[in-house]
Amino acid sequence: MEIFKIYQVDVAEANRIAQSENNVHHHDFEELIIGIEGELEHFIDFKSETYAAPFISFVTKGKTHRVKPKLKAGKCLFWVLRFKSEFIAETTFQLYNHFHDQATFRITPSACFQRIVHIAQMIADEMHETQSDLGIVRQLLSTLFTMIESEYRKQFPEGLPYSSTSSTTFKNFLTILEENYRRPESVNFYAEKLFMSARGLNMICHQILQQSVSEIIETRKLIEAKNLLMNTDKTISEIGFELGYSDKAYFTNVFKRKSGQTPTEFRTDIKAIISK
Repeated sequence: MEIFKIYQVDVAEANRIAQSENNVHHHDFEELIIGIEGELEHFIDFKSETYAAPFISFVTKGKTHRVKPKLKAGKCLFWVLRFKSEFIAETTFQLYNHFHDQATFRITPSACFQRIVHIAQMIADEMHETQSDLGIVRQLLSTLFTMIESEYRKQFPEGLPYSSTSSTTFKNFLTILEENYRRPESVNFYAEKLFMSARGLNMICHQILQQSVSEIIETRKLIEAKNLLMNTDKTISEIGFELGYSDKAYFTNVFKRKSGQTPTEFRTDIKAIISK
């Protein structure tokens, strides 16, 4: 896709989506949804929940999900913004930190929310110009995200701010993790790649996500394991081996400890959910 795109989901589009094939999927771009009217049934992080507008939803690149816009009192209106990570890389990363465990949250109807909607309209107006200026769009998008982050912090004050140095280190850790999570590498491996101690990397991870490095590595493996269980016919042993677990029983134990289900139980349940 192009580096940036914005469009609206209205009643007609919601009805079209409801009548069309709508499979669980993932994409190679970031997606921000601003819900103004109606409801959103969102399957993400391997569970499904319905949110009434107004709401904000941010889906990071690569996350498996499915959205079903729904009418409420006969109304439905969303702004959908899709963009490549590099369009505003640092802001995208900040949002990832907030939304990694909760992709969607309801937002209080307020003057701030109306300004968020107004900025989305300004972005759409600029994109509809004969010669749209992506520099203007980038600035408006950054402003939009600043306002969303402000609203997020009001509702989730436990999300404490952290230094830009920590942010950069953590971002680099995630990049290295993405390249190596299928391998059975230790915390020291990632710390050495970042030219720091394992203790220092753990402190940063706790500061930003309240998780240890080992927990984040296991979580990334678990997400991929769930994707493979849902989207392939590979055996449990094959999936475990692909993710660096040489022993099927150990992989099954780790999976159950993290998710509360065995891989087989998860595969059975998730196929029942997405077939609805």
